[in-house]
Amino acid sequence: MRVQLFAFGVLRDEFGAASLELPSSATVGDLLDILAERLRHRPAASQLLPRIAVSVNAEYAQASLILRDGDEVGLLPPVSGGSGESEPAVLTYLTREAIPAESLVAAAKQGSDGALVVFDGIVRDNTRGRRTLYLDYEAYDAMAEKKMAELAAQAVERYGVRGVTLVHRLGRLEIGETSVLIVVASAHRGAAFEACRWVIDTLKKTVPIWKKETFVDGAVWADGEPFPAELAAGSASELKS
Repeated sequence: MRVQLFAFGVLRDEFGAASLELPSSATVGDLLDILAERLRHRPAASQLLPRIAVSVNAEYAQASLILRDGDEVGLLPPVSGGSGESEPAVLTYLTREAIPAESLVAAAKQGSDGALVVFDGIVRDNTRGRRTLYLDYEAYDAMAEKKMAELAAQAVERYGVRGVTLVHRLGRLEIGETSVLIVVASAHRGAAFEACRWVIDTLKKTVPIWKKETFVDGAVWADGEPFPAELAAGSASELKS
């Protein structure tokens, strides 16, 4: 069957108005799963999907609603308005593509912010006197994504900042490329500086991401910082004592 898709607001840029072929008896939830798959390489847009409403033939619809041929389906992001107060904003994801630093920084700004602090971690051409050719990052993806989201949320609560963007790249990175980007938005610069420093320092100790450095004279996995005591499993002898 075929339905007509209408996207509004920020989603208009992703989908516009188009017809979509769906399996017979597909539900609204099935349609959203298909759209999420299309957006899997655009994390900022895909994270919006769980927050939208869906209309079918100009009536709000639940995920369980079975669609029919010819239905008009609207994708409705949160509407303008609200309390007038800035809501906390958290965006975190892993990517194997170049991190779009400029657009992420621009998107993080709001009129209520007095400060935006950015940490842009860059691949440098040397480490401890050895010339670096490139880096390779790998992660325990599912766990890393979960911990990054927790870390950003904790920063908002701990420092009272409005928003945190945290993006880490995986795969091979060349000299000069961004490996990790942190953007903290806040009404006050002090809180933004403190939160940004805490996020990068804590990420290095708790998020399961590893770095392999390739030099002109060999390659090595970088020594990681020790896990905090409350996370370390401990040695066999320690566990027995």
